[in-house]
Amino acid sequence: MAALWFHALSALALLGLFVVLPAWIMAGEFWGMAALAGGLLLISLFHFIYLLRLHRWLEGGADQPVPEGRGLWNQIFASLHRRARQRSEQQRLLSDALERFRRAVQAFPDGIVIFNQHHQIEWVNTRAASHFRLDPQIDRGQPLTNLIRQPDFVDYLERGDYNAPVVFANPRCPGQTLLVQVVCYALGENLLLSRDVSDQERLDVMRRDFVANVSHELKTPLTVVAGFAEMLADPDLEPDPAQVRHYMGLIAEQTHRMQRLIEDLLTLSMLESTAVAQREEVVDLEALCQTLVRDAEVLSAGRHRISLRMEGYIQLLANPQELRSAFGNLITNAIRYTPAGGEIRIHWQGVATGGAFTVTDTGIGIAAEHIPRLTERFYRVDRGRSRETGGTGLGLAIVKHVLSHHQATLEVESQPGRGSRFTARFPASRLRHPQEAAPGWPGVGV
Repeated sequence: MAALWFHALSALALLGLFVVLPAWIMAGEFWGMAALAGGLLLISLFHFIYLLRLHRWLEGGADQPVPEGRGLWNQIFASLHRRARQRSEQQRLLSDALERFRRAVQAFPDGIVIFNQHHQIEWVNTRAASHFRLDPQIDRGQPLTNLIRQPDFVDYLERGDYNAPVVFANPRCPGQTLLVQVVCYALGENLLLSRDVSDQERLDVMRRDFVANVSHELKTPLTVVAGFAEMLADPDLEPDPAQVRHYMGLIAEQTHRMQRLIEDLLTLSMLESTAVAQREEVVDLEALCQTLVRDAEVLSAGRHRISLRMEGYIQLLANPQELRSAFGNLITNAIRYTPAGGEIRIHWQGVATGGAFTVTDTGIGIAAEHIPRLTERFYRVDRGRSRETGGTGLGLAIVKHVLSHHQATLEVESQPGRGSRFTARFPASRLRHPQEAAPGWPGVGV
């Protein structure tokens, strides 16, 4: 402000010194006053022109360049130009920050809906649009309760108590469970946060089922063991020696059943604790399969015809203990669910595209609706028959995890009354040519 006054007084001083004073001296008082008036008019006209430029600039768009001037106006326009440039830079920074914030919110793993006090949608991120099948443009301004009509959600929204979230089945996406909570962050402004908890719900159900199944599986043999133990411990009872042997046999049978269950639980726990096999080496599949066949013949006790056929590459990079457990479970299941007189065929084929271990039986078979759930823990097609044959319900779950450790897959083909075929397929990268498996080969003991 001081600079403006300085320039204005300087201009008047120069006007008086170089225009008014000479005219006063030369022409007298009248012409001096006329010269002063003319000079002031010229100065006013000069400033009026720049005032018009300033006015046009102020009335124009934000991107209109600041006009240029002379003298005092040059400094004024230069100051305005600096201010406009600073403001433009601030707007750019704010715009960049807003864009980064929008990208961050769009990338947020939870759904976010901004709505007002009338429950009208103001903004929706991509995840929320997916959860509730919303269109961010078309549905803007629509009441939430018109688009999300789930009764629990409507009651939660209208009740206004948002201290805890609400969980409900998503009516717009069957099979999906959402956890939703409202957060009030300003007067009349609210956030609706949504999270897909379907997997967590399924895990909780599986965990509850697992605990219930383990409890049930242990309770039955423990009841048998405890009952016979109490009977034999009764001092007033004088059982027949034959009955005692029978009771002791039942106790031993149920004890072995509990041992198998605990061993399978420990095996499954170990397999689930890691995503890869812990120790790998080149396994001679022919020797492994011959051992498994001998074990199968003992379990079958001559009731089945068991055959083994090996083809192609017979060496595989794998964890031998895990492999034996998986293959053994497939063979044991075939024996347990194949009636006496049936046939069990074990086949290994290793070719350039990969290896396949197949167990084919002529057993009772499996209905198609049960096949997708066979590898679930404790899932049984026929619970009564499984207990009669001594199964724990964990065998195929163990197979699934072992194959996952070896980047292999399990294929199941079955028809009720005609038997089943279980095939474990291994990638070609795990097959080894006999020459590659010689001592000193770098793949041994990986």
